[in-house]
Amino acid sequence: MLIDEELTLKKLEVFLAFMRSGNLARAASELQTSNVSVHRAIHSLESALRCPLFKHEGRNLIPLESAYVLEEKAQKLIQDAQEMVRLTREAAGFGAERFKLGALYSLTVKTVPQLIMGLKLRRSELNIDLVLGSNVDLLYKLKNMELDAILIALDDSVSDPDCEQLALFSDDIFLAAPNDSPFADHAEVDLAALRDSTFITLTQGYATFRDGERVFKQAGFEPKVAMQVKDIFTLLSMVSSGVGYALLPGRVAAVYENRVKLIPLQAKYHLQQHIGVVFLKAKERDPNLLALLAECRMYSRQS
Repeated sequence: MLIDEELTLKKLEVFLAFMRSGNLARAASELQTSNVSVHRAIHSLESALRCPLFKHEGRNLIPLESAYVLEEKAQKLIQDAQEMVRLTREAAGFGAERFKLGALYSLTVKTVPQLIMGLKLRRSELNIDLVLGSNVDLLYKLKNMELDAILIALDDSVSDPDCEQLALFSDDIFLAAPNDSPFADHAEVDLAALRDSTFITLTQGYATFRDGERVFKQAGFEPKVAMQVKDIFTLLSMVSSGVGYALLPGRVAAVYENRVKLIPLQAKYHLQQHIGVVFLKAKERDPNLLALLAECRMYSRQS
């Protein structure tokens, strides 16, 4: 038996509201509609089912046995439909109870904790998974829908027709040196003066590695790299131990601040990282993402 196209979930919701209230006016008030609309939906439902649901006693509608059977089955149908919608949206990453956020290691000093605290205030029921990595790794995971949003350095390499960006703040690149370095008390440093010094860098794929390459090119030399590491905190530890110098963004200044000094580069080497959130256009209406973007806008105004 084919289901009549007039038999809709919306009409079943109206019917259930009437059965709960037992009154057209109360059902209309609950649904924020008119008495006429409720009556029309019920009459249309009877036509679609090809059987009566109520008998008329004056202006009152008295449920028949058929109405009670429909009420029981319709309640389960509506619940199943709601669960179907919820599970479908979760499978697509919309409105899920978990939010997967990717970020650069350096952003965990201040930016990530502040954004997560704000997001939890907006959506207290939300569980947040934090994944740390490089620009390249995080963008790959976002495109493969393993992450819902990423906090990374914005540049041409992350421009993608499937993605949207929201800028947060800009950050200068500094020379990181141990506190006992001869450069530690300088107001600024000429990077060319460190031509023979040893450096530590992040591995390829990180925005700071790419920016370092640009600055060294401006200084006219290729650095002597003692080692490459996969996170900025290991890098800072190596610098504090005197293993070598590094080029780092100002946002990490609070880490090892008693052992590592961030020294401004001369103006001719000036370079900024632009940090922002990147997300898929396909998810731009997801309520969890909208809550994060609201926090990001607040953060950008404060920065």
